[in-house]
Amino acid sequence: MSPTSESYLLPSNDKPREACGIVGVYMPNEDVAKTVFFSLFALQHRGQESAGIAVSDGKEISNYAKMGLVSQVFREESLKGLSGFVGIGHTRYSTMGGSKASNAQPLLVNGPRGLLAVGHNGNVINANSLREEISKEWQIEFERSSDTEIIAELYVNTPGIEWFDVSATVMRRLSGAYSLVMMNLNELIAVRDPLGIRPLCLGKLREGWVVASETAALDTIGATIVRELKNGETLVINKNGIKSQIWSGSRPTHAMCVFEHIYFARPDSILNGKLAYETRLKMGAELWKEAPVSADFVTGIPDSSTPHAVGFARESGIPYVETLIKNRYVGRTFIEPDQHVRDDSVKMKFNVLKSVIKGKKLIVVDDSIVRSTTITRVVKLLRNAGAKEIHVRVAAPAIKSTCHFGVDMATLDQLIASNMTIEEITNFIGADSLSYLSISGLMTAVENNNDSYCRGCFTGEYPIPVQLEMDKFSLESK
Repeated sequence: MSPTSESYLLPSNDKPREACGIVGVYMPNEDVAKTVFFSLFALQHRGQESAGIAVSDGKEISNYAKMGLVSQVFREESLKGLSGFVGIGHTRYSTMGGSKASNAQPLLVNGPRGLLAVGHNGNVINANSLREEISKEWQIEFERSSDTEIIAELYVNTPGIEWFDVSATVMRRLSGAYSLVMMNLNELIAVRDPLGIRPLCLGKLREGWVVASETAALDTIGATIVRELKNGETLVINKNGIKSQIWSGSRPTHAMCVFEHIYFARPDSILNGKLAYETRLKMGAELWKEAPVSADFVTGIPDSSTPHAVGFARESGIPYVETLIKNRYVGRTFIEPDQHVRDDSVKMKFNVLKSVIKGKKLIVVDDSIVRSTTITRVVKLLRNAGAKEIHVRVAAPAIKSTCHFGVDMATLDQLIASNMTIEEITNFIGADSLSYLSISGLMTAVENNNDSYCRGCFTGEYPIPVQLEMDKFSLESK
């Protein structure tokens, strides 16, 4: 897919990009395709490049995956062609392998363990070496350029009496982040990596079961939330019920990506037992305690930073007001913009309430800053609309390092906080002042226990050793 105006019309592309959303459904007496579809619809925010659903009726697996949003890929007629009692679904944003149809998931592979469909959220950091190893070990010719295919081939080829044996062996070989939904003709298998980096939860729906990246997907289809999967846990769901086993080599405390709390997850999802919305309110409150400033109003950049801004306003006693109205119908477009549209792209997404802010001192709360493209344009927009002062407060620490576990966080030379001082960034974005939430403040907000959560993008220290930077296209030429 060639570059489109989407990258210009959506200032949110300056944010970290999640890898994927995954869902698995086992309903012994029902067709599951529509249940999978509506679950995916609730996970659209986690990936907008491609979407897919695979189902099995016990005799064959039908798989339908294409480029585009969930609503673009699936129609009533395409769902009617997906008949079966077990199914998995996937929404993708590429972090390993290019954004192209061949990498759309679920992926379907065949091997000694039969036909297997796989959906993956995360990033395997030893994908290159593993691909070389297993291509020789099992004479496999890889057809795609994503790490998901490597995971799929491992699960379908690794010897073992039960899925738990296979999963234990695979976990010893994989390094990185991987929440998985897999299915064969008759079973649903779900796996969360030994570090627990990417979220995965279990729900009960009538006579069946659902697993998904976020609890919001369970709410959407009326499933009852049972629990979040443990680090290194493998679930197997079939006609005999549900069985679980945790790999003995799993980390005792999770290292879940803290950006799930900050930005990735929907605010109505529960993460590590906490509602994301309430955690974001606490981030805003901690930010005020650390970086108070006099102003007339507190405002946020809709929609992702709204809870943080509300928390900031509540703690400060300064009124929260909306200053930017978001055009929620700006979405994917394949119309190439001219230079004028590119330069004014923020106006395509936001319009300013000029009479509200003219002559006022504003505190603008953002959830994070990566390259600074969005906040720079927003500050300029507010300044041109007559704001007297603009004080930027960021409800996350400064991002100084790249992510290696399933998030497209830009390269080191693109991360503004790794290349400029606070004062330099303040001048660059055109603000009157700038402050970030401290790491200790963030940990207070998420109620950190036992040194959990991966925060490598802030500290450069990761739960497992990583190389300095990774190339998402490293498998393209192999």
